Amino acid sequence: MGGRITVVRAMNDGPKDLGANWEFLGVPLSLHPMEARTASKLPEGPGWQFEPKWDGFRCLAFKSGDEAEIKAKSGKSLSRFFPEVVANLRSLSLSTVVLDGELVLPIDGTLSFDALQMRLHTADSRIERLSRDTPATLILFDCLLKKAAQPLLALPFEKRRAALETLFAEAGDGKGLLLTPFTRDLRKAKEWLGGRHVQVDGVMAKRLDLPYRPGERTMVKVKHLRTADCVVGGFRYETGSRRVGSLLLGLYDGRGLLHHVGFTSGLADDEKSDLTIRLEALIAPPGFTGNSPGGPSRWSTARSAEWQPLRPELVVEVRYDHVTSDRFRHGTKLVRWRPDKAPTQCTFDQLPRADTSLALP
Repeated sequence: MGGRITVVRAMNDGPKDLGANWEFLGVPLSLHPMEARTASKLPEGPGWQFEPKWDGFRCLAFKSGDEAEIKAKSGKSLSRFFPEVVANLRSLSLSTVVLDGELVLPIDGTLSFDALQMRLHTADSRIERLSRDTPATLILFDCLLKKAAQPLLALPFEKRRAALETLFAEAGDGKGLLLTPFTRDLRKAKEWLGGRHVQVDGVMAKRLDLPYRPGERTMVKVKHLRTADCVVGGFRYETGSRRVGSLLLGLYDGRGLLHHVGFTSGLADDEKSDLTIRLEALIAPPGFTGNSPGGPSRWSTARSAEWQPLRPELVVEVRYDHVTSDRFRHGTKLVRWRPDKAPTQCTFDQLPRADTSLALP
């Protein structure tokens, strides 16, 4: 089940800091979202609902009368950074509501985590422009309150999901909301997990009979674990050492340029000395002919420029969980060396393709 993304683009004044005035709702602003524990496979047996794990900001959304507030998992307010989402919440016909969901930002048919992060580090004038030009949306997956002082937290998830579907139906078009799809078929969930959807970070499993337990890891999440063959375009030494600490990974684009896409560390300690000798014999600029470490990005750190370029001769297979803007979001795990693979075969074609919509098949 689900719905199309439709976004209200009109701007509204930012939410007021009502603080304790929200407490009468029965679901305080300080509530911590229910969380998930990581598992290597999806749970089997009856009583489970499976949903996509979206690539965005987890948040709780509150509405009371004409006011709305968005709280991040950390407890910090996101309302100033996403005024268009606040406006969409304020336009809901229900006078009071508390929702659990994921803030996402679709650009050119796929979700951009980088664009979400940019909203947190920019001036008000830029936020206002971006909220009109590239509006965010809120993907909903739980309903914690639909009537003041009558929270739904104690209800089983199956009933809360039914309440959410009713709310979504009542909201109609133009509210900037998306109801997350789900399946209760394990085979379908495994298809989602094995698919190549860029914006889906994995699959969530939720017990249908479970009440909402704030802050507890009662859900199950299984993340995509994919592999790619990458060129070792450089390396970094360990801090305070002359032994290798991490390998810098690259992929070729259609023009033959080698772009830095991430790193892998966790190298076996007893192999580092020999590996360092092997790598130092290959040191030669430029290492990367496209995007290189130290270029402007949210990954940049003080150590970004402290790397050694290598001739593009070595290939490794790495395991990764997610790709954002043609970069591995997190560090990768080294699976094996690939002496049988030509470096020029390590291209971006290995990475997941972008979807043209947010709906899963």
